[in-house]
Amino acid sequence: MSSPEAKQYNRVMNLFERAGLNRLRKRMLTAVQGEILEIGTGTGINLPIYNGASRITGIDVSRERLLGTAERVAKRPFTISVADAQQLPFADDAFDNVVGTLVFCSIPHPELALAEIKRVLRPNGRLYLLEHVRGLTPISRRLTDWLQPAWFALQGECHLNRETAVTVEAAGFTIEKKSQHGRGLLQMIQAMPE
Repeated sequence: MSSPEAKQYNRVMNLFERAGLNRLRKRMLTAVQGEILEIGTGTGINLPIYNGASRITGIDVSRERLLGTAERVAKRPFTISVADAQQLPFADDAFDNVVGTLVFCSIPHPELALAEIKRVLRPNGRLYLLEHVRGLTPISRRLTDWLQPAWFALQGECHLNRETAVTVEAAGFTIEKKSQHGRGLLQMIQAMPE
């Protein structure tokens, strides 16, 4: 059963999903295989998309957001738990791939989360991210910088103007693929630890 917080989140996100976000999720996730850790699983919108997963472990810092995820993945091997990406409760080399969609904007210290992701990834593992980012064009860059203080004050956790690809590289990952979408406000990243 979904919580009121999860239902509200799904209502808001439905607009973005129909506008093309779901298509981007599918493009990124259908080829991800093996043991997968999903950071910021939330209401579980990604869970039905994985085709090659042998097992999915989903985490979120909010128990309320995780309510209802089981409804999305009937008959699929998955585990969900409340956990912080900055202090992952998993052994070293535990996952083939780590996925995050629209989550790094709200992690207080993304460099800590990326260090933890490197720790739990197996050799030759991959990090897959679909994130909204600081604008990638001059106009969208100014817009995200200008809106950031008011946006953060209104909802308290999302940073509109994070440069996630730069942070990923600084954390010791090599970006293998990167693409921009949504007029330069969304970025898809595939990276592996150096």
